[in-house]
Amino acid sequence: MPAYAIGNLKPPARLDDDIFAYMERIQGTLDPFGGRFLVHGAPAMEVREGEWTTALVIIGFPSMDHARDWYDSDAYQRLIPLRTRHMDGDILLVDGVAPDYDPAATAAMLRAARA
Repeated sequence: MPAYAIGNLKPPARLDDDIFAYMERIQGTLDPFGGRFLVHGAPAMEVREGEWTTALVIIGFPSMDHARDWYDSDAYQRLIPLRTRHMDGDILLVDGVAPDYDPAATAAMLRAARA
């Protein structure tokens, strides 16, 4: 099952050289784990409900193990300070759903568990 690293990041007012270095080097940390950017900053984002003032980053991985191994890798751990010194935000690792996922079946299961 696929997994995703999701970043909800508040870009700084001015991009520092550390941020450029982070951006230039991150793909090299993703490649060994099958990671690829699906969304990076979302400059063309349309907010349809609520408010969104941060940059969205979504990176896809073949599995949660791949995502964890990437995040915990020495190569990525060395990059993290380049981002965190200049940009606040949240990073999540989440499992995706199977291609045949049925939200109605999930609702039925939750409804039955509630009863």
